[in-house]
Amino acid sequence: MRLLVLGGTVFLSHAVAAAAVARGHEVVCAARGVSGRVPDGARLEVVDRGVAQVPEGPFDAVLDVTDEPEHVRRALAVHGREASDAHWVFVSTVSTYVDQATPGQTPATGAVHPGADLPADDPAAYGPRKVLCEQLVTAGAVSSTVVRPGLVVGPGDPSGRFAYWPSRLDRAADGEPVLAPGDPADVVQVIDVRDLAEWLVTLAETRRTGTYDGVGPLLPLGEALDLVAEGCGARPTWRWTASDDLERLDVRPWSGLPSLPLWLPRPAYDGMLAHDPAPAAAAGLACRPLVETVRDTLAWLHTAPDAAVTGLTAAEEAAVLAELP
Repeated sequence: MRLLVLGGTVFLSHAVAAAAVARGHEVVCAARGVSGRVPDGARLEVVDRGVAQVPEGPFDAVLDVTDEPEHVRRALAVHGREASDAHWVFVSTVSTYVDQATPGQTPATGAVHPGADLPADDPAAYGPRKVLCEQLVTAGAVSSTVVRPGLVVGPGDPSGRFAYWPSRLDRAADGEPVLAPGDPADVVQVIDVRDLAEWLVTLAETRRTGTYDGVGPLLPLGEALDLVAEGCGARPTWRWTASDDLERLDVRPWSGLPSLPLWLPRPAYDGMLAHDPAPAAAAGLACRPLVETVRDTLAWLHTAPDAAVTGLTAAEEAAVLAELP
């Protein structure tokens, strides 16, 4: 297979390119080349998609991760149904769903936002922009797969969200109190970037069509954090703290500073990390144990001292713990 990866230098698109090369495919990555290197064995075509077309083919498949509708339009002009028989794999997001409160949704049951080319600097625009990109791909390509991942984690994650927990547990002494957010029964799900990448390559190889949520197994948050601790060789004392108390102490959910990643406002976001994983599993998505992801993420953090780790600092966590009854 000759695969065009629109990107290929950062996290998921880099992992896709690496997985495809490892399977013996010819991989061309179209990127500016300023955010990182493409994997060994892939070829970089330097392209600024904001001002230029993507490389011409022929290609058997195209993979895209953008949330910029105009980028999709330009690429389809070269590799859409009017010019190419390339199969498209478009990586979208669970943020496309209107309802983030209901667990167990699938693409067949969950309504999405209207597609709209809204300003990219508006946080609320991400879902509608991705929906529009999906619509352009499904209408403009000969055949296509749309994948909506949830929280993608693992080595190389530039968001620093999941990395907070291996980083925090790596420095936890035995029995040390560690702040844990919300209710240990709250359901979460993550997916290792490498598992998602392998599946995306398979979808390109098989030209499977349809829309899927790219999500991992459902886990109670308490169990997930215990697995993080196991992967780090840590034995903390979890200090579970209700959402109301965290909000009172100015701790933010999800990401940023000061925040506790994996904590979401409940019940408004009970469904965001609780999509039904069965359709993707039936379509070939296989997920490694979370402990393996944790160990590999921690090993990566040890070799990348400048890696992003969002969340509370040690001083901020200590200050919150001191205020709890």
